[in-house]
Amino acid sequence: MQDVETTPLAQARINDFALHSYEKLRYADTDRQGHVNNAVFASILETGRVELLYNPDRPLADEQCSFVIARLTLDLHAEITWPGRVDIGTRAARIGRSSITLEQALFQNGQRAATASTVIVHVSNTTRRSQALSAIARQTFASLL
Repeated sequence: MQDVETTPLAQARINDFALHSYEKLRYADTDRQGHVNNAVFASILETGRVELLYNPDRPLADEQCSFVIARLTLDLHAEITWPGRVDIGTRAARIGRSSITLEQALFQNGQRAATASTVIVHVSNTTRRSQALSAIARQTFASLL
């Protein structure tokens, strides 16, 4: 499937994403500088991906299959501070035969703090090789383009 023209990730606002979720910040997420540690950003992004990929009401992985990250790029744009919450935007950028590229952004108080692009591959738990996405998964991902 072709890439779809959308607002560039580095300029995106929360409403430019098809899926919205959030994470409540914990004091333990902070570091000595008093802001949320950069390693925590990847964990926050995971919340948005998991809500999409592993929704028990709408499973997307075939039976005996899983989704694995093949590539994750993360750009930090601003600090995130505690206390508060982080809003997570997730959208599909590209759908392949056995993979999906997701774009995500983290926002605190409306300010974009980070952007990420993640390639996720649908794999067989037995063979550990990629397996084509189901028609249902493709349709669901297409709705997020």
